[in-house]
Amino acid sequence: MELERTQSFERDYKKLSHEIKRRVEQALRFLTSNPRHPSLEARIVDKKHRIWKAKVDGSYRFTFQIEQGLIILRRIGAHDVMERPRRW
Repeated sequence: MELERTQSFERDYKKLSHEIKRRVEQALRFLTSNPRHPSLEARIVDKKHRIWKAKVDGSYRFTFQIEQGLIILRRIGAHDVMERPRRW
């Protein structure tokens, strides 16, 4: 599957450290090859809008949608921040 990064995702991503960015890229490789990869612990967080959340590591999460074979990356951030629906 192909990835599309929203402006919000890009803005969030730029704020991350080099080490976290490396972990994000690994998680995105898992996501494109298998959205249900066990290490991602992906789960749906908004059924109406079909928004999913996945794990980068113990502290970071990202949200995404899948539409017609395209993965749309929405937001990325610290676990506690990503628990707030307005951040999705």
